Amino acid sequence: MKKIIFTSMISFIAVSVWAQEITQTVRGRIVDTQSDFPLMGVNVVIAGSSPLIGTSTDEQGYYRLSNVPIGRQTLKISFMGYEEQTVPNIIVTSGKEAILNFKLEEKILLGQEIVITAAPEKTSTNNELTSVSARSFNLEETGRYAGSRNDPARMAANFAGVAANNDDRNDIVIRGNSPSGLLWRLEGINIPNPSHYGSLSATGGPVSMLNYNMLDKSDFLTAAFPAEYGNALAGVFDLQLRSGNNEKREYLGQIGFNGFELGAEGPFTKNSKASYVANYRYSTLGAFQAVGIDFGTGAATPEYQDLTFKVDVPTAKAGRFTLFGIGGFSSIDLLGSEEDLESTDNLYGDENFDNRVNYRTGIVGLSHLYYFNSSTYYKLSLAASRQEDHFRSDSLSIADRTPIPSESADFINNKYSAHLMFNKKFNARNTVSAGTILDLYDFDLLNLRLVPGDERTLRNSEGQSLLTQVYAQWQHRFSDRLTLNMGINYQDFEISGSQSVGPRAGLQYALDKRQTIGVGYGRHSQMQPLESYFIQTTLADGTVLESNRDMEFTHSDHFVLSYNNNLRPDLRLKVETYYQDINNAAVESSPSSFSMLNAGSDFAPVDEDFLVNAGIGRNYGVELTLEKFYSQGYYFLLTTSLYKSEYQGSDGLWRSTAFDGGYIANLLGGKEFKMGRKENTLNIDIRMTTSGGNKITPIDFEQSAALGYEVLLEDQAFSAQLNDYLRADLKISYRINTPKATHEFGVDLQNITNNENEFARTYNPRTNKVQTQYQIGFFPVPQYRLLF
Repeated sequence: MKKIIFTSMISFIAVSVWAQEITQTVRGRIVDTQSDFPLMGVNVVIAGSSPLIGTSTDEQGYYRLSNVPIGRQTLKISFMGYEEQTVPNIIVTSGKEAILNFKLEEKILLGQEIVITAAPEKTSTNNELTSVSARSFNLEETGRYAGSRNDPARMAANFAGVAANNDDRNDIVIRGNSPSGLLWRLEGINIPNPSHYGSLSATGGPVSMLNYNMLDKSDFLTAAFPAEYGNALAGVFDLQLRSGNNEKREYLGQIGFNGFELGAEGPFTKNSKASYVANYRYSTLGAFQAVGIDFGTGAATPEYQDLTFKVDVPTAKAGRFTLFGIGGFSSIDLLGSEEDLESTDNLYGDENFDNRVNYRTGIVGLSHLYYFNSSTYYKLSLAASRQEDHFRSDSLSIADRTPIPSESADFINNKYSAHLMFNKKFNARNTVSAGTILDLYDFDLLNLRLVPGDERTLRNSEGQSLLTQVYAQWQHRFSDRLTLNMGINYQDFEISGSQSVGPRAGLQYALDKRQTIGVGYGRHSQMQPLESYFIQTTLADGTVLESNRDMEFTHSDHFVLSYNNNLRPDLRLKVETYYQDINNAAVESSPSSFSMLNAGSDFAPVDEDFLVNAGIGRNYGVELTLEKFYSQGYYFLLTTSLYKSEYQGSDGLWRSTAFDGGYIANLLGGKEFKMGRKENTLNIDIRMTTSGGNKITPIDFEQSAALGYEVLLEDQAFSAQLNDYLRADLKISYRINTPKATHEFGVDLQNITNNENEFARTYNPRTNKVQTQYQIGFFPVPQYRLLF
């Protein structure tokens, strides 16, 4: 009897505890948009809460809301003299505190009139100097969109003007530009390609090293970007890492396509505001492969691991210190000798070659932020990075499959970077910032051709070279409706002695509280891929020279016209049209169809010599975005782009670039359902995308058959096109909130229609046929995530 009573009491207590409403803490920091100085006395409330849950910020700009019910909440932020903000659909879970930082913009008063034209927080960027062609994104979007694989680059492919019709790489093609025109920036530092299996000559790869669990709100820019961004032609990923929880220790466990992951964060001591956060990830692709899931590597098993961390140390008088880093290793042996000769599912290797590759990338940085007063601050960031690419290739004899040494490469690039920036807010109307960016390249490049009878050194160079950038920016707010952003960027590259000056300007005008128009202009310049400067050429007299050392910057002038209409608080329409004029592109000195504007879409470096800056190009088009932010339990995003991308090589003929697909269309949507108790939610997200196929050069079959290797019809460069790309993805996830933890189960069903999208058309000397390779078919990606 006593046992029955005791058991009943335990059950009653457990049910009572479970029945209590689960709550969580929401906290963060609020600063001035232009000066980044913390604002004291800002009112922060949970809209619709009863009794009202509210607070105000302290002298350091921090706020704290306790006992906030889990689920989606809306924050209202108000402060006298500043634009009010409403931030809807904040996801509050039981397993992790919601730490949210915001910026408020000061009002400008004209007589007695106050015009409030603040855009929804969803559309605003971290960089307040952007006028057009910019979009912010956060951790939730990166993890929510179907088909994104928790990869920021693949997530950005859903935005207007961005093409990503390659299932096996996350290269970003912006408005017809080469993916090599993209700049990656992390915590204010320009960084190398942050991808596993990402070569020195590329800006993408099959798997991102960027851990989405570590990302804070970040910016993605696609044209006419502010003056602080240099050495880029196409776009910018300006990434921020989030700081760890400085009050409570929290942990994460996750397993999915990107790997098995463990994370931890928290304060160093109970009485300190200093915090750490770190995530480690190890590849699980071997397990996926064992159960028969094909991800394009044939019989080969990719292996990789990475670590991301950030240490944040605020002090009372010395400013704020931040230490951050990313490191990763990746390797794979793509052995044609072990492949099924009838299979075409190896998208990275070749049945006629044994290729062995090994990549290592490491980035570590330290920054110091110091406020001289409430309107002036400086930030100094120092970083070092190392990128290693090691490649070995053996060709396989058609007769007996004997391996024959073909090529080897050992590329090492150490980069030492510094970014010093000063920012001064003079008043509500005028803000000025200026800075210097130094990138010192310390390289060792060795590349040998080993083909018997054709042995030669392609590259053999080591040394140092400095890329210097100096910039200045000014924002003038004529009124709450009209804002002017201006700037100038100067670049100097030591190897070639080339220099460039790039003016930037943007103007935004609010027609009313809902509609805004913007115009933007920017002249942007970029150095050529580092390894392309050191191609060795042997002259008839035996003299060896590096014939590309004098290559200058490629220049691009961006012109953008933008229209934005907030049709409703949760519905936005945006239309942009643009023209991009490119000159000084690297082409061959003798007449040919080659242009560096087509480089960067694969792992191989450019081997052409005697390159000169005589090429031109042009990209133009129109984009439409219709986006419903999450409300009433659902969201959707529709983007369409019509564009043209053309270039001239040294033969003077206008041609399509390799990236001239012509159109892109994406449709995303998602619905959230409350399941049983309100703490649990079922999410269903869909994505449909279609785009024009990449342009390709036809194969000269007769010459290929006669010579035993692929020969292209160069006079018909990029005159053919792969079939249009079409893919549909479905993601189903279920979130369970318990009093101490959050469990998330999900499966991302990619290419649910199993559509056969073309990957490439190549000549196979073994079969003496031109064969078509297809991209990944139906591809399920399960995931489990635990926050506690």
